[in-house]
Amino acid sequence: MVTLYLQSFESTHRILHIPSFWADYQRYWDDPHNASNELRLKILLVIGLGSSLHKDEITEIGLRKAVHLWVYAAQAWLSGPLEKDRLSVSALQIDCLTIIARQIFSIGADLVWTSMGTLVHKAMQINLHRDPKHLSGISLLQAEIRRRLWTTIIEMTAQSSLDSAMPAKIPESDTEAPSNINDDEIKETTTILHPHPKGTYTTTSFQILLLDSLPVRLRILHLLTSLNTQISYLDVLALSSELSNVSQAYHSFMKDNQSSSITPFHRNLLDWFVRRFMIPLHCHFTNKARTNPLFTFSLKVSLETAMTIMSPEPDDGFSKLMVNGGGLFREGIWCAMAVLTTELLAQLEAQHMDGTLHRNCDYIILLKQSVNNLITLSSERIRYGETNIKGHMFLSMILAKVEAVETGADCELAMARSAKDSLEFCHGLLLAQADSSLLGIADNGRFASGSSLDDGSESPGSGYDLDLDWGFLLPDAGFP
Repeated sequence: MVTLYLQSFESTHRILHIPSFWADYQRYWDDPHNASNELRLKILLVIGLGSSLHKDEITEIGLRKAVHLWVYAAQAWLSGPLEKDRLSVSALQIDCLTIIARQIFSIGADLVWTSMGTLVHKAMQINLHRDPKHLSGISLLQAEIRRRLWTTIIEMTAQSSLDSAMPAKIPESDTEAPSNINDDEIKETTTILHPHPKGTYTTTSFQILLLDSLPVRLRILHLLTSLNTQISYLDVLALSSELSNVSQAYHSFMKDNQSSSITPFHRNLLDWFVRRFMIPLHCHFTNKARTNPLFTFSLKVSLETAMTIMSPEPDDGFSKLMVNGGGLFREGIWCAMAVLTTELLAQLEAQHMDGTLHRNCDYIILLKQSVNNLITLSSERIRYGETNIKGHMFLSMILAKVEAVETGADCELAMARSAKDSLEFCHGLLLAQADSSLLGIADNGRFASGSSLDDGSESPGSGYDLDLDWGFLLPDAGFP
C-alpha cells in the first residue's frame, strides 16, 4: 500500500521525502508503542491512499471503513489545541495527506476549498511562502522539502478553486521552484546540490511540470471567478492556446523520457490535473456555439477535452481512481458528462429537424457510446461507495430519449421507464453496498458525506454555466 502511494499520488503532489519516510516507517515497526501520534497518522494516511488503488477487492472492502476512521482521526488531531507540533512541516504534511484522502474517499470533499484556505495560512505562518534561502539554519534537504510542500499546497489550492468555482487565494511568495533531483540524491548531510537539466526525468519532474502550467491555470481561475470581469472571447482563446502549449510541452517531455519509470497512470493523472481546466474556460461560449457559429471552436475544444479525460490510457490504478475518487475526480466526470450529453441532445435535435437522423448517424453513435460508458462508470462508482444516484438516472433518461426519437416512440414514456429502471437498479446497488459495509462511516456532523442525494445541493459542474439541467429531458424541442 505504501509503495502504491509513493508511485502514484506522491509523483505529482510532493509531500514526503521518500528515503526519510521509509526510515520513519521502519522506525515505527521497530518500536510501534513509542511512536508519536504524528508518525502514526502519517503512515496510516499513506496506507489509506495507497489502498484506493489496490487490486484486491476484499482488501479494499476491509480497509475502506478503516481509512474513513483514520481520516477523521487525522482531522481531529489537526483541529486540536494549537500546540507546537500542530504548526510544523510534519503537521502540514499530515494536513495535505488528509485533504487528498478526503477527496479520494469523498469525506467532506465539497469543503476542501475552505480547508485549503486554512492550510495556506498555516503554511505562511511557518514561512513556507518565503524561500528557504532567506531563513537561517535550514539544511538543503529541509529547504527542498519546504519548496516541494509549498508547491503542492498551491497546486491543491488551484484544483479546489476550480471544483468550487471560488477564487484561488494564492498569496505573494518568493519561494523558488523545487530542484529537479531524485530523492535519493539528497539527505540531511548534503551540502551541495547538483540538479538535473529540466528535460531529465526525476522524482520531482511531474511537480515541476505542473508548476510550469500553474500561471496560466491561475489566470483561467481569475477570469472565471472574478466579480468585475466580463469574459472576453479573445482572452479565452489566448488562455486556451497557452494551456494547449503547456499540455504539448509535458507530453513532449514524457515522450523524450519513455525509457524512464513514467507510467500510463502518471500521464493520465497529469492530463486530468491540467486539461480539465479547458471545459470551464470555454463553457460560457460552448453554450453560445449552438446559435452562433463564431464560437464553434469552444464547442470543439470542450468536446475534445471531455472525450480525452474520459478515455484515459488503459491503467488499472487510474481506472480504480475513476471509480473510487471523489472531489476533483467526481467534478471532472460531472463536467465531461455535461458536455457530452448536451452535445448528444443538440445533435439529435439538429438531425431530427433536417431529416438526416437515420443517414449521418456515426457521430451520434459515438456520442451514445460515450454516454453508455458514463452509465457504466456511474454504476461502478455506486457499487464502490458513491451514494449520489442522480447521474446514473440522468444519463439513463437521456439515452432513453435519444433512442425514443430514433425509433419514433413516445419520449416521455420512455424517459419515465428508464428513470424507474435506473432507480430500481441503483437501489439494488445501494442495498448491496450497505450489506458489504462499503457505505463507510456516517456523517458525524463535522463533514459533509460527499454525496448530495439528501438535499440536492450539489449539481453537475456547480458554479459554472454548463447548462445541464432537467430541461434537456423535457419533450418540448419538437420531438414526437
